[in-house]
Amino acid sequence: MTEVLVYTSPGCPDCAAVKRYLTERGIAFDERDVSRPGVAEEAKARYGVRVAPITVIDGVATYGIFADQKPRLEATFNRST
Repeated sequence: MTEVLVYTSPGCPDCAAVKRYLTERGIAFDERDVSRPGVAEEAKARYGVRVAPITVIDGVATYGIFADQKPRLEATFNRST
């Protein structure tokens, strides 16, 4: 089973787009809010970035605006289906 984690920020349209993409495809994910204490630092320590959205799939992180992440997400999930 694929493990998906999404680091998000309140009011972030790209974060909302990543979550919508995953939800519409029935892909379960955990969410972490980078505005909460320690979460941005956790993301930086683990993945080298601290800005949302960061999408982590089976331990591999991708980040950037949704338009940049979408092709990578599609490639990943098309491989696993």
